Formats: sequence, C-alpha cells, structure tokens
Amino acid sequence: MPESQLCTLTCDGKELVGPAGTPLIDFLARYDIDLPHICYDKTLGALQTCDTCWVSVDGELRRGCTVRAEDGLNVQLENEDACNARHEGADRIVARHELYCSVCENNNGDCKVHNVINAMDVTHQRYPYRTKPYETDDSHPFYRYDPDQCILCGRCVEACQNVQVTETLTIDWEREDPRVMWDGGESANDSSCVSCGHCVTVCPCNALMEKTMLGEAGPLTSLPTSLKRPAIDFVKKIEPTLGFQPIFAMSEMDEAWRKSEIKKTKTVCTYCGVGCAFDMWTRDRKILKIQPVEEAPVNGISTCIKGKFGWDFVNSDDRLTTPLIREEGRFREASWEEAYRLVANRFNEIKDEHGPDALSFVASSKCTNEESYLMQKLARAVIGTNNIDNCSRYCQSPATKGLWRTMGYGGDGGSISDLEQADLIFFIGSNTAESHPVLATRLKQAQKHRGQKHLVFDLRKHEMAERADEFIRPKPGTDLVWLCAMSKYILDNDLEDKAFLEERVIQLDEYRESLAPFTLEYAESITGIEASKLESLARMIASADKVCGVWAMGVTQHIAGSDTSTAIANLLLVTGNAGRPGTGAYPMRGHNNVQGCSDFGSMPSRLPGYEFVTDDEARKRYEDAWGVKLSTNNGYNNHTMVEAIHDGKIRSMYIMGEEMAVVDSDAHYVQQAFDKLDFMVVQDIFFTRTCEHADVVLPAAPSVEKEGTFVNTERRIQRLYQVLPPKGNSKPDWLIHTELGRYLGAPWDYQSPADIMAEAASLSPMFAGVTYERLEGYKSQQWPIAADGTDTPHLYLNGFAFPDGKARLHPLEYTEPTQQTDEKYDLHVNNGRLLETFHEGNLTHQSAGIRSQVPTKFVEVSPELAKERDIESGRWVQLTSRYGSIRLQALVTDRVTGNELFVTENATRNDHAINILTSYDADKDSDTPTFKEIAVYMERLDTIEESPLPPDNFRFGRPTPRQGVEAELKWNRSDYIAPPGQARYPEKF
Repeated sequence: MPESQLCTLTCDGKELVGPAGTPLIDFLARYDIDLPHICYDKTLGALQTCDTCWVSVDGELRRGCTVRAEDGLNVQLENEDACNARHEGADRIVARHELYCSVCENNNGDCKVHNVINAMDVTHQRYPYRTKPYETDDSHPFYRYDPDQCILCGRCVEACQNVQVTETLTIDWEREDPRVMWDGGESANDSSCVSCGHCVTVCPCNALMEKTMLGEAGPLTSLPTSLKRPAIDFVKKIEPTLGFQPIFAMSEMDEAWRKSEIKKTKTVCTYCGVGCAFDMWTRDRKILKIQPVEEAPVNGISTCIKGKFGWDFVNSDDRLTTPLIREEGRFREASWEEAYRLVANRFNEIKDEHGPDALSFVASSKCTNEESYLMQKLARAVIGTNNIDNCSRYCQSPATKGLWRTMGYGGDGGSISDLEQADLIFFIGSNTAESHPVLATRLKQAQKHRGQKHLVFDLRKHEMAERADEFIRPKPGTDLVWLCAMSKYILDNDLEDKAFLEERVIQLDEYRESLAPFTLEYAESITGIEASKLESLARMIASADKVCGVWAMGVTQHIAGSDTSTAIANLLLVTGNAGRPGTGAYPMRGHNNVQGCSDFGSMPSRLPGYEFVTDDEARKRYEDAWGVKLSTNNGYNNHTMVEAIHDGKIRSMYIMGEEMAVVDSDAHYVQQAFDKLDFMVVQDIFFTRTCEHADVVLPAAPSVEKEGTFVNTERRIQRLYQVLPPKGNSKPDWLIHTELGRYLGAPWDYQSPADIMAEAASLSPMFAGVTYERLEGYKSQQWPIAADGTDTPHLYLNGFAFPDGKARLHPLEYTEPTQQTDEKYDLHVNNGRLLETFHEGNLTHQSAGIRSQVPTKFVEVSPELAKERDIESGRWVQLTSRYGSIRLQALVTDRVTGNELFVTENATRNDHAINILTSYDADKDSDTPTFKEIAVYMERLDTIEESPLPPDNFRFGRPTPRQGVEAELKWNRSDYIAPPGQARYPEKF
C-alpha cells in the first residue's frame, strides 16, 4: 500500500500504522486489539445504538464505531470515562436481554451479546432484567421475533432498509417501550417482508431466529418449555450470588459440545444465476440454517427467500433414490448395474442401426461445470454426436448471440461491482428484484444512497419499475425499434462518444445506414412510446458518464431476441459504454449454472470455452487428449431436437436435470415427440413430468450432495463442497456419467470433480488457470483465466474479443412479433418468475413455508379488464391460445394494464403450465422459443375461490422507508441519558 494511504495513530500510548480511513474497530483488530462492539458490523457500518464501544479521542468521548483512522489521532481505550461508558452500555444491554446461553439456540460461538459481555468481564446484573410488554411474534413461516431478547441494536433495521432495501423494518423509538416493527406493525407475516433473511443473519443475539434452529441447535435447546423455563428461572435466581462467570463457563462447554455435532459447509446457491455463496449448517441430515458470510464474493451477508429458506427439497420424501426401468407401461425399481447395462445396450443398438446422430443429449443448468463437461464428452467422444445442448437455449442464447456479434464474448461485460458503480442503468424485460433479488439489492442501494438513475422498460409494473426514475411500457416485442431509434437520434445529433468509436469500434458507416428507418416518429408508431420521451431518454443515456444495460427473458424470448440483444450492445457502443469500469452489457442468467453449462461445452456447435467444433486446431486438441475422432457436424439444439424426433431423425434422448416436457414451448408438441422416441433416459432428483416419458430414470443428487463448481451471471467460477451424502441410492451426476461411460466402453476413471476440472482446464484456453486450489473456500475466478491464474473481472479493458481488438456495430432490421392478437385472440400473455418460486417449481414447491406465501399458480388481470369482463381475484378463468388451453385463478392487480395478462411460470402440470399456450416459433438466429409472444382469449368460469395470493403475501404490504436505524430519535428522548451517565430506564434501551 502506498505510504500516502497509510496513517499513524496512537492507541493507549502505542503507535499503530495502517490504512487511513479504516473504521477504528477494524483498524485496531489488525493489531489484535478488541474494541467491544455489538451494533457495528463491517457491512452495516456504524449504527451507534449499543453504547459498548466508547473511546476517548483527543480527550473527547466518542463512540468508537464512528471514528476512522487518520494521522495523529490519539485514542485512549483505558481512559476512565471511556471504560465507564462502555460498561454502562454493556449493563444496559444485559438489562434488555435475558442471558440463558446454554439453552439458547444462538450459543454457537458467534453470539455478539454473549461474546462482548464475557470479554468485558461483566460479572453481575447491575440493572434488573424486565420482560417487555410484547408477545413473541411467531407469525412468519421462516423466523420468529422475541421482543424479550431484543436489545434494539437496529442491525435488522439497517439490513432491511439499506442492504436489502425492502424498507420493511423500523424501530418505533416513540413508544413507551421501543420495539422493532414490520411496516409499522407488530406482525412480521402481515407486512412487506420478502423473507430475504437479512434481519435474521445480522441479529447479534437470539431475538430473531430461524425456525429450523429452534430446539435443534444444542443438546439443551430441545428441552420442552415446561422444563426449560424453570431451569432458566432457577439460574437467574442464583445469578446475583454466583455472577455471570459460572453461566459463561457452562455455556462454553455447551458451545464446544455443539461444535462437535454441527457441521458448517460452504456451498453455492442452487437457484438463480447471481451465484450467492454461504455456509450451510447441518446436524446429521437436518439443515439447520443458511449463514451467509462477509467474504462471499457475490452476496456477502445477503440472501433471498429461496437461498435462505428454500432447501426443504433436499430431504423430501419425493426424492428419487433408486433407478427405475419402464416395463409394460409401468416403472419398477432396478439396480444401478441393470440400469447402466440397459442404457448402454440401447444406446449402442440405436447408434449401430441409425448412426450416432440419432442420439441426443441435454445437459442441466442445475448441475456443475464438471457434469456439463462430462455430458458433452459422453455425447462427442463416446457416442460420436454433437447433438448436445442445455436450457440456455430457452432463455439466454439470444443475449449470447448479440454479444458475440458485437463485443466477442457471450457473457456479462463486467462484475456486479461495475453495475453498482454505474451512473445510469437501463433495464429491459428484466424483473430483477424477483428473478435476481440479491443482485437487485446492490442496485437498489446504489439508487437510494448514490442517486444511480434507473430506466425500466417493461410490460409490467414490478418492483424495479415502481422504484424507477423512469418507467416506460413499450408494446410487446418492439424493444429493438426504440433502441435503434435512440442510437439513430444520438448519432444524428452528435451525442455519440466519437473518440471511443474512432479508436475501438468498426462498421459505423454500415450501422448508421441501417438506422435510416428508425426515426423517433416511426418508433412512436411501433412502440407506443412518445417521440419526445424517446428523445429525452436518449439524451439522458448519452450524457451519463457510466451506463450499463441489463436485460433478461423479456427481451430474449422473442422472434428477434438476438437482434434486440444486439441493439442493446449497439447502443452501449455508440455511447462508449463498454470496455471500462462501471459500464457494459449484463444479460441476467436465470439458473445457477446456465452460464457454466454452456461455458463447458454443452452446445451443439461449440466445444468447452466456445471454440467451434469446425475449428480443426481446437478439435484436434480434444481428439488427441481423448483418443477419438470427433464429428465436425453442428448438432441439433434442444429446440430443433424435438422437430428432429418428429421427423424420425432422432431416436433416443438423454436428459439430465431438465423439466423439458413443460419448459420447452408448445408442450403438447414436445410431449408427443417424447412418446415417439425409441429410447429415453431421464436423470433427475424428482420424478418430473419429463420422467413420465422415460424408459429409464436415474436418481441424481442435488448440489448439496456433491462437489463441483458453478459459473454465475458475471462469469465467476465458485466452488461448492459436499454438505450431505446422497440420499438413498442416488448418485452425483458426474459419477453417473463416469460409470455409464465405462459401460459404454470409455476408459474413464475420474475419482472426483477436481480430476474433471483439471482435464477441462488443460484443454480449454478460456479456463487454463482454473484449479480447485485457486477456488479454495470463498475464493473465485472470473473467465477468461490465464494459465497463471490471472482472471478477468471486467472484459474488454484492453480490447474487444476479436483479432483486431475492436468491437463491431451490427446492422439490424425489425422483425414483427409472431402470434399477434386479433378479434378472437384479443389478449396478449406475458409470463415469468416470482420471487418466492423458482422456474416450474419442482424444488420450491417442496417448501411448506414458500407454499404458504404462494400456494398456487395464477394469471394477473388488469383492473380495467377485470371490470370489463366481470372478473375478481379468485375467479377461475380459462385461457385459450391457438395451441392449447389452461385454467387458472385470476389476480386483479395494477401490475398489468389494459389487455396485458401475466401468467406465473410455477407450474408442473399441463392443466396450468404456460407452455401449453406457446407456439413452436423461435428466435430466427438462436432457436430460442418465443415464450413471450402469446395471444389468447379468456373465458370466465363459474368457480370462484379465495384469492390465489393470501392477504399476508408481501405484495400487499406497505413498506416504511427510512434512512436507517435513526439512532438520533433514541438520543432525543427525554428519558435517554448518554453513557457514562447511569440510565434511568435501562430496560428500554
């Protein structure tokens, strides 16, 4: 560190040197000097509520959490007033918190209250403890709040207001007895709480506690209340005589006992593409809690409802635990050996009779990089076909195509930290707060605290739209038009970044010529956005210093998804917003490893690291390593595979961890194709709708039952560790591939996923420097990764990924959406995810807590349409497209407007699955289905039931935004006395 960034301060007469500007608590910790503190946390900052960190600074008494290191600072911890103030603060804490550590679920070594009181050698209860006039709030499905144990530190409030930015929690400092509030009320479940778990994670004691921990954390915590309460009362009675030390000694023995039983294992979330990492606490097979840690590179202390609480599926009784073989239309259990032999024999028979391209393979975005690598190797090296793909075909292939065309790599241009640094972000077709909630928290923070501008273009008023500086509703499928119109306006009015275009971009003339039709007036006629509004937005984007573009399935799942993604990249290039920090293109990856599944080769035309199968040099590298000749034919993708089955060209399919029967478009057509197959293998953790068509079902293990790596939306490779042994007789997917490969004659002897990664890294230049050692613990790497381990947090700083290092502006034309509405099919259907559920719901439906929040599927109907058609919330309706019909309950909401409907994706059956309605049309450049282009008519049915969203769902809550804990409201009370003065009412503060 440069000397200019260092400072020297004095602490109790000792000179200390360290980074200037560091919070004093952290500065002293570098020298193993512990300044007591409870409310302070590196992530949360100085809350100034606990009064246990007082120091004397240059003769002035100050809260140590507010002090930052600087040259010449004179700090005294042993100053008499400072010592007295700290002990007064600690005594007040004990007056609010009943110490019964050995029977407390939080006695796990990380209880801040226990640790501080013990370290400060507080020996007795100076102020008497009094219970609060509030009942324990047990209303929430995932956690409980005990006001009797709450010390009013405000950590939960700060996390909710300024980290999560849901802005639900406050402290009512004006009450006679202050209390934490949810939307200003006393019930957690009847509020805008989104169950992210931030509050529980940061609570320094047991006031907020995961319900999965209750009675499970330690040997004595399982005592029934009839025994536990008398034991506590007995200890508290003798406490004035014995003091705290015997209690702490007993609790430390209990803590040591727990450590031998509770296992803490780092893993990576199995849900969306944000890539949150955390410790999973388990005892035997019980998952006690998810504990995020500060060093997690993506999320830090953050989680969402699914990552924090959505793990019931792991131990579900519905898990597949033994292989199944279909005989005479029914499934029977089988041994692994029998299943392997059958699969190998049938694959070989079909290959011998029809050729290797009669077989096809679909890898899983839920599985690891190593498993994707083995799946494509099985297809290419063992069977001899390039018919291998994954579910990125359903969502992100158009975004990848657009970025390949313009910038060279098919991934996020930078890191989440770049998104945080941006001055302006435009969101298109991305419900970020619900689909990528932890990433959204970072952007909500930037907007709230730094004034980051948010422009949201979407059909539906979701949370990001509600919070946006500008919310614009284009007509469905017309985003390319307004994007091109903005680029044209910027170029026509000399608002472009001329130096950037001159130095770093080519094909400007061709691109400018292609923009001729895209006037603002034309854009208004097509998109419905006023020309004057487009002009002001274009100027806003052009004038901002650092701009990022964020998009998702609202863009990609259209007939021109690749072109619209390209238009986004073009606009960023025209304004110079690529190849520098705080800028770039960010397509949001939907599944936990949808990026990595493609990265490691599960694509029909590309090898691992995106090298083409037609590239002789690249292909030879794999042929030499694998000892086989590889096909040069581009294979079928998972969308065209279905057509090839109907045409009789594909006779067998092997699907790993994908619910293809309901997630591909025109589900009836897909399911009919599956029934035509000669032989089908499905490998999954549950018996899905897809499994119903299989001849062999192989029971796989979820992420927490194996090791491996995932790649998140920002190209970050992270390691996950095995938390639990596979359930029953199930196996990790990589092991299934390895063993099946041997039955097919391959000399495979992989002993662990590390062996597989080592092979992949030795063959793919993009991953040359990836090793498990470099990914140890919470370390991570962002591709491309050089052989020496140097990774790339931001792409294109030194040039774009083309031979000349320059980006390309790509000329475009407008393609109209398919499935237009008409007199009969008069309503347009949009669709997407909900915060609580994931995708079709095979995992999240296993959680009773999540089901209590979202018990069923539904269709959102606008108030004006509901009035016109006499529909109320809870009314059953039938939606009929040109391809099928489904029945759902209606939810009347102003999130949608006019003749726009929104259908949730969380469906596993044909009677309500959205893809019964979709056509088999696809993006003309990537074959991604046009999931967002649906025209229907709606019939009102006679049945009406309760609303599909219960009244305590967070969407009906009323947040209470604050700047934070607002400790000054506490200080301003007439009954508050600042330490070292003695409190008159210590039990209140």
